[in-house]
Amino acid sequence: MKFELLHTDTTTRARAGLIETGHGLIETPIFMPVGTAATVKAVHQHELERDIRAQIILGNTYHLYLRPGLDTLRQAGGLHRFNAWGKPILTDSGGFQVHSLAHRRKIKEEGVTFQSHIDGSKHTFTPEGVMDIQRVIGADIVMAFDECTPYPCDFRYAKNSMELTHRWLQRCVDRFDATEPLYGYAQTLFPIVQGSTYPELRKISAETIASFGREGNAIGGLSVGEPVEDMYGMTELVTEILPADKPRYLMGVGTPENILECIARGIDMFDCVLPTRNARHGVLYTAEGIINIKNARWKDCFDPIDSQCPVPTSQTHSRAYLRHLFVNDEILGMQLATLQNLGFYLWLVRTAREHILAGTFSGWKNSMVPQISRRL
Repeated sequence: MKFELLHTDTTTRARAGLIETGHGLIETPIFMPVGTAATVKAVHQHELERDIRAQIILGNTYHLYLRPGLDTLRQAGGLHRFNAWGKPILTDSGGFQVHSLAHRRKIKEEGVTFQSHIDGSKHTFTPEGVMDIQRVIGADIVMAFDECTPYPCDFRYAKNSMELTHRWLQRCVDRFDATEPLYGYAQTLFPIVQGSTYPELRKISAETIASFGREGNAIGGLSVGEPVEDMYGMTELVTEILPADKPRYLMGVGTPENILECIARGIDMFDCVLPTRNARHGVLYTAEGIINIKNARWKDCFDPIDSQCPVPTSQTHSRAYLRHLFVNDEILGMQLATLQNLGFYLWLVRTAREHILAGTFSGWKNSMVPQISRRL
């Protein structure tokens, strides 16, 4: 993987760059739709590429390991061939899923033993095993195995967890560098900064992560319920330390406002389930603000879903029609809402990139944040 930093904003830390992978280029800043189980929910691959203009999607190591399983993925030739997505893919390590299974898992130095949420069967993830799993999945960018600390947690727990994540990282690097990709293209390993909301721990973790000299770096544990001020503060602190010539990925973040504010703090890559999950419940993100399409006020509103977002369905279908679909529990309603939300997120980061390159990002961001975060 190669990263070219094209321009940095003069009044913020916002950056425009270009990532080159074996499955194509990624223009940063970028938002990555979440395709947990080999699919971005309610969206076909050709819609992702043609209408939403996604450049990279995510897969989830934990879920793909359980279903369809490694044998199926290996026989298929990896996830790209299995789901017919020809552009880049990033896989998380399963660390966040392990965090969310607190009542079903045990963390030890060797790794994590957990029960499947599907059938209760027991499994163990180790740093080495997770690297092997992600080799079989075949993502272009793979994540190191970490412990995602809960919020809140005390300083001692956060410190011990961070140090465990660092020890696991060394094991991940050793295993990754001792093995080869399986499908004829290169894979890249990103370490993950942890440390909860403690500045001294985040500083230590960022310095440790940077010392490994990998091709990119990630920041984890900042989408687990902490106040937004802490998210911004920790992000700003960490991006001061992580090398400028490597892409920076903020995991699991977030709202459109979060994304613009963290772009301004030097983040290049984002992912979040928010746009797809909320779409299925009728919550729309638009350039004008946030819409609950189930509200009666949209019953006779024949304005486009979003006149600024370039997704074709957002301009050809009205808010009244989309509300009608939700009121009648039509599957098409969830599909159109998902296309709108993902299309808006991708439009937002593309437009941010244009303003970074033009030198007008700061003023544009300051005008957009109150607009996109208001409820209509």
